Amino acid sequence: MAILIDETKRVCVQGITGREGRARTRLMRGFGTNVVAGVTPGKAGQEVEGVPVFDTVADAQAHAERSAGGPIDISVIFVPARLVEGAALEAIDAGVKLLVLVPDRVPVWDAMRIAKRARERGAEFLGPNTLGALSPDRAVVGMIGGRAESARAWFKPGPCGIISRSGGMTSSCGYYLGQAGVGLSTLVHVGGDSVLGLRVPDVALLFQADEQTEAIAVFGEIGGSQEEDLARLMREGRITKPVVAYIGGKVAKEGTRFSHAGAIIEGGRGTHEGKVRALRDAGATVVDSFGDLAGATVQALIKTGAVR
Repeated sequence: MAILIDETKRVCVQGITGREGRARTRLMRGFGTNVVAGVTPGKAGQEVEGVPVFDTVADAQAHAERSAGGPIDISVIFVPARLVEGAALEAIDAGVKLLVLVPDRVPVWDAMRIAKRARERGAEFLGPNTLGALSPDRAVVGMIGGRAESARAWFKPGPCGIISRSGGMTSSCGYYLGQAGVGLSTLVHVGGDSVLGLRVPDVALLFQADEQTEAIAVFGEIGGSQEEDLARLMREGRITKPVVAYIGGKVAKEGTRFSHAGAIIEGGRGTHEGKVRALRDAGATVVDSFGDLAGATVQALIKTGAVR
């Protein structure tokens, strides 16, 4: 299995006729993603990489139900930040249950309104400011992995799930785990903004329920409470699979933003020390150096019997 994305999921690309939408559609299709429709207002009737373009997500839904075997499962959004709210609400209202919000600099209030509508309609979203998710040899949604050839070479199927708060480090985690002989179920970048859809603990629960995943590797950061919330789930017995984590931002001082908006210590909360302590007290393995993450994950998988 895998979480969030696989070859069976029907994907729509909002903003498909833009430069980024075109490029990423080509890369997603090259990796095996089932992209069934694209949306750009005023561009209906065009095709991008063999994918039909529609004016609205509702029109794309109708096409998918007629021609693609069922409704759209995921919409990945490649539009300017100021247009993300409108695009996301349109997709949610059209019945799409998972959105991937790639752009950064989405206004906080916009993200909050998206979250409210998603809760009301039973939908979920990754991001904003996410590279998306990738399930090796199955499908990718968003921007993880670059060229399909590189992604296939770097990422192999296997028993480890990856959750990362850093876009670039999502691929780095997968690459170094692969070099250590560890295959992956799914790589997930939750996004770098302060208001997010699916957070680290939410994705961990998905991995807990996934039959393929035997251990969870986490690239965490200072700021917020995502790692502490993951530790709470572990203490409550809701996450029982081994968790191996690295927390970036050890030397950051209060008020200093580490990489992006969601990684900032404010009011003494979200510190490196507090996150490490919470995770270790809950039973996670927390490494002091990123270079040790792969080796510690191998050892965790050996204990489960998933790796010999």
